[in-house]
Amino acid sequence: MSDPRIVARFDFALGQTPENIALGPDGSAYLTMSFARQVVNVDKHGSRRTVATLPPVANPNTPVIGAAAALGIARAHDGTLYVVYATGTRETGVWRIKPDGSAPVQIAELPPNGFPNGIALDEKCGALYVADSVLGTVWRVPQEGGTPTAWATGTALQPIAPPAGFGVGANGIKVHKDAVWVSNSDRQTLLRIPVRHDESAGPIEVRATGLDGIDDFAFTGHGDTVLAALIENHEVALVRPDGTHKIVLTARDGLSNPTSVAVRDRKVYVPSASYFAPVKDPNLLLARLGKAKKG
Repeated sequence: MSDPRIVARFDFALGQTPENIALGPDGSAYLTMSFARQVVNVDKHGSRRTVATLPPVANPNTPVIGAAAALGIARAHDGTLYVVYATGTRETGVWRIKPDGSAPVQIAELPPNGFPNGIALDEKCGALYVADSVLGTVWRVPQEGGTPTAWATGTALQPIAPPAGFGVGANGIKVHKDAVWVSNSDRQTLLRIPVRHDESAGPIEVRATGLDGIDDFAFTGHGDTVLAALIENHEVALVRPDGTHKIVLTARDGLSNPTSVAVRDRKVYVPSASYFAPVKDPNLLLARLGKAKKG
């Protein structure tokens, strides 16, 4: 990794904690600001604008965090954004934000006792996949909205109860080469779930282990190499197809509880939410794929 630099900083006190990222065709980043309940667009110069704000919830009761939070985000080719909103109420689910500036609309309800986190879009199949960190489930939702189905379940997706774990299982999620890939934070694993010809889930495969605090991730290209955000240790790991990994970005580069990764044209985008850091510095880091750092 080369030329890491912070392109934008945010205000933790205002809930500007960047949780997840989707890229626009112009290279700008759409970020969910979890506790501000907002989606913000940041251009390559660091300028930002608020795209949408999700509605407030009177008495949020979200598992794990207690507060209402905007979490995963995915972008369709027409500019429509799909955002996961976790509230502990009936507002929990998938919300659609159209590029025409209209208000966000809930298109699918998810269980309020769950913690829907990452989201991935498969436009070819017209399906959204949502990783639920508490219920250990990958939900499948029609892209146009509707009733979710429990597409994949199992021990590999489940959290580990405290004190052995943090109660956060399935977390990040991506669609890649006829499979859905999922990270499990508590189990420190990267998983691959094949999509069968009938679009049902195949058996869950463990592709990498020992990824301490893995959050969301991104593929570096058409192969199976992954860049994964390791939220607890302020690191990004390069995970090879054979399951081995090495650290390529650290707190020295500016990471502060990184939450997700996006890659395009060898540019790497890493949002940091700074949730647990003693000195709060939520930011967006930009780097380039290249020779890995030593150490």
